[in-house]
Amino acid sequence: MKLNKIILSFLAAALLLPSCKSQYELLLQSNDTDAKYKAAFEYFNNRKYSKAGTLFESLATMTEGTERDDTVNFFWGYSNYKAKDYYTAEGNFNSFIERYPRSPFADQATFLRIDCLYRSTLRYELDQKPTYTAVSAISEYMQEFPKSENLPACRKMLKDLEERLDLKAFEAARLYYHMEDYVAARVALKNVLKDDSDNIYREQIMYYTAMASYKYAHLSVPSKQKERYLTFVDDCLNFIGEFPESEYRKELENLYMRAQKALGKRKDADVEVGIDRKAERAFAKERAKAHKAKVKAEKKAARAAKAANKAALKASREAQKAEKAEK
Repeated sequence: MKLNKIILSFLAAALLLPSCKSQYELLLQSNDTDAKYKAAFEYFNNRKYSKAGTLFESLATMTEGTERDDTVNFFWGYSNYKAKDYYTAEGNFNSFIERYPRSPFADQATFLRIDCLYRSTLRYELDQKPTYTAVSAISEYMQEFPKSENLPACRKMLKDLEERLDLKAFEAARLYYHMEDYVAARVALKNVLKDDSDNIYREQIMYYTAMASYKYAHLSVPSKQKERYLTFVDDCLNFIGEFPESEYRKELENLYMRAQKALGKRKDADVEVGIDRKAERAFAKERAKAHKAKVKAEKKAARAAKAANKAALKASREAQKAEKAEK
């Protein structure tokens, strides 16, 4: 008898289970396209993007070949984008562009895909393959949609990515200088400008090129110094000719006079140009202090950015938890 009661209790609980399902779960299982379509937009407009995305995904098969087809697929991707699932959203938008190139949503879908690619790029020290992918996609978009209202945002993204690539190239070449491999440093630095003469770090690149040639000459055996100091003289004059107002000019002019003295062209070079050794040391100390302050400021900015990203991630997780709690 007791066993029968237990079995009956389980059966009653099983019969009650369907009635315990939420309205959202019932909608997901429903074949009512209109009700599901309306609810998906209601969830989207109420910023419940995860639920909206799941409903739009469910609708994608149901509306295939109908007039709602491209709308459902666009908002499927847009819901994932709003939910900050950029990887999935990029795939959604990429598929959308291939399937609906003439859709009214094509412009916005292409731009949002670019934004997903942009957000997936890595800082300059890491692999820049995603950066090149984003740069290529932005360039294609600007050609395909020359009158789009998204062009200013595209130009801003493109500028940031190109500057990141410039910094990557510059730092990779300068690494040889810090390793005191001055021959490799000069070659690498010159190759950076050969590949991209408009690199935004052109001034620093030319400065380190001259410094590398000077240090290489200075550390060479006497029989090799003349030829190598002449290389430095060329690099130094090229730099001063292009950047006459540069903060590096004084330092390079002092080295130029030392090179001239080493070449036997100016035995009294220090006297002629009035080099004050005490002032020169103070200048070098001031530059080192300024560099230290700059590094400190960059580290502070990096910490602030990291804290902001952490706060944004925490807020996103809390929003997702809130959505799950509502289910």
